[in-house]
Amino acid sequence: MQAQEDFEGGEGEGVEGADERRMRAAIRAAREAAGRGEVPVGAVVVGGDGKVLAVAGNRTRADCDPTAHAEIVALREAARRAGNYRLTGAVVYSTIEPCAMCAGALVQARVRRLVYGAPDARAGAVRSIFRICDESSLNHRMELTAGVLEEECRALMQEFFRERRQRRDE
Repeated sequence: MQAQEDFEGGEGEGVEGADERRMRAAIRAAREAAGRGEVPVGAVVVGGDGKVLAVAGNRTRADCDPTAHAEIVALREAARRAGNYRLTGAVVYSTIEPCAMCAGALVQARVRRLVYGAPDARAGAVRSIFRICDESSLNHRMELTAGVLEEECRALMQEFFRERRQRRDE
């Protein structure tokens, strides 16, 4: 895990600067996941006080657990650290638009805001395929910010799958 000072902002840092800095931390976690052979998705959970509660990358293969997506792993650690499964003031950063499972977990955790990098046209459940995080029939909705460091997040996924296809075709 990165040193805490890598995540905490300086005085006067605006929301956009903080979003980019924390997304870069999620990107680092995604790269670490890719190094383990996992799909490169990373997530960061920041508490309402601005302190980083958790940083995680995908662990589905390592843990032999289909629910060990970066967002779920990070939410579990953040809830453990906070001592509460409700993360009402939290902001979650994810390199890719969360899937239905992860979007549902964000709703259940009552996070205040979700920030993600690139959309997921095949499985995105925030805006692309479903709209779970702001669905009016659910008991919680969150603020949404999409497209933070989108190109970098997208390139990470594209490169991972390009390399995987090349290895398969050899």
